[in-house]
Amino acid sequence: MSISHRLPFEKPVYELEEQLAKLEEQDEPTPALREAIRNLRIEIEHKKREVFANLDAWQTVQVARHQQRPQSADYVELVFDEFVELHGDRAFGDDRAIVTGFAKLDGQKVLLVAQRKGRNLEERTECFYGCAHPEGYRKAMQKMELAAKFGLPIVCLIDTPGAYPGIGAEERGQAYTIAHNLREMSQLPTPIVCVVIGEGGSGGALGIGIGDHVAILEFAYYSVISPEGCAGILWKHVRHAEEAAKALRFTSKDLLELGIVDEIVEEPPGGAHRDHRAMATRLQTALVGAIRELQGLSTEELLDRRYEKFRRIGVFLEEAEETVEPDAAE
Repeated sequence: MSISHRLPFEKPVYELEEQLAKLEEQDEPTPALREAIRNLRIEIEHKKREVFANLDAWQTVQVARHQQRPQSADYVELVFDEFVELHGDRAFGDDRAIVTGFAKLDGQKVLLVAQRKGRNLEERTECFYGCAHPEGYRKAMQKMELAAKFGLPIVCLIDTPGAYPGIGAEERGQAYTIAHNLREMSQLPTPIVCVVIGEGGSGGALGIGIGDHVAILEFAYYSVISPEGCAGILWKHVRHAEEAAKALRFTSKDLLELGIVDEIVEEPPGGAHRDHRAMATRLQTALVGAIRELQGLSTEELLDRRYEKFRRIGVFLEEAEETVEPDAAE
């Protein structure tokens, strides 16, 4: 696919692709030209793997925010079948930043809960760039409870910079609603699979992120705060965002090492924004595998494992201080 938004560190890849395009434009391909094209394609694949194997935390954030990165709407089309959207929270309105509905995943009926950022200005304005209001989290919770009633697995696709921080959202109980979701999701008697597909920002992500299996795409990030927010608090200026990104340890490798996520879903060479279909296939495989594994557990096992999973997060060991005997001190 054609990529209009180019990241600085991708420059070596684009230079090779431009060379390839020039070679392919020639009208009379000779055996030598065909060999050169074949070798250049191999070199491009190697270069993409090399560049993306060595991304730092800030570069990972740039990839997670890429304008052409596949969003939940793309996965609804490429991963799921027969999607039927369910609207509203029965109290205030229908928050477009969170989309819910029944769908089929490889023949399995599921409930999909997905955060939506939007592609163009109109869509982004409609869904506040993926920042949900309390009514969005209420809608998600009500639909998840409906899924539990019918024994359907739940799939949550997380992609948000955070919950909407406006006055109206706070007046309508933003913090309370997210906290309510954390408690209720922890007790739902049905399998829940959560995947961070882009940005996983703070409580906005956690509001639909309590699951039995939590996965993350290779170049997504999941953090208590954005790098810019962290830089503003600790260094009093956004120019330290790159330093903050490194300190937060929110890349997929860090999160797997720390036990925050259970699985890293590998992206196609060069990132998901280069090949939506390949990424969708990999995501579908991960979702199907996780759901099948969870369906083999009893409800009691499911809830116990979910509870223990989140209780373990943040645990650390503290060495006891060495005590000195009075006689030894003398």
